Amino acid sequence: MDRGLVVIKDAEPHEGLLREAAQQARGADAPLVVLTFATERQLGSGVEKFEALGGVEGVTYDNQAEFVDAAEDALEAYVEETLDGADVEYEAVVRVIDGGYGTATLDASEDFGCDHVFITSERRSPAGKAIFGDFAQRVILNFDGFVTIHTGSD
Repeated sequence: MDRGLVVIKDAEPHEGLLREAAQQARGADAPLVVLTFATERQLGSGVEKFEALGGVEGVTYDNQAEFVDAAEDALEAYVEETLDGADVEYEAVVRVIDGGYGTATLDASEDFGCDHVFITSERRSPAGKAIFGDFAQRVILNFDGFVTIHTGSD
C-alpha cells in the first residue's frame, strides 16, 4: 500500500475499520486519507452528522467553506481519539457531494492517488443489493486496487 483511503460514513461502526487501516498503513509505512462526505442538504441544516464525531455544536453555516472547515476539525478530532496516538500519518478530508457515495469514493481515490480503499458495508441479501444498490459493491467492482470491507463492530 502506498496510500490508503478510509471512508467514514458514521462514527461508531468505523472505529474498527479505522484501526485496521492504521495498522496496515503502519506496516506499509504509508499515509492515509480519512474521508467523509456531506451532502448539499446538510450544508443548510448544520453539522449534526458530525456531532457524533465530536467537537462540533449543532449550528448551521452560511457558506460551504466554513461548514467544511468545522466538519474537518470534527473528523480530525475523531480520528485522533480513535487512533489514540498511533504512529500513522493521515489527512482528514470532507467533501460535499450531491449523492452517489460510490462514485464519490472512486473519484477521491483517484484524486488522492490511493491504491487501497477501506470502507464499511451493511450486511444485505443479494436481492437487497440488487434492489437498493450497494455503495460497497460499486467500489469493489470499479476500484483498481485493494478494498478492505468492515461489516460489523469490533
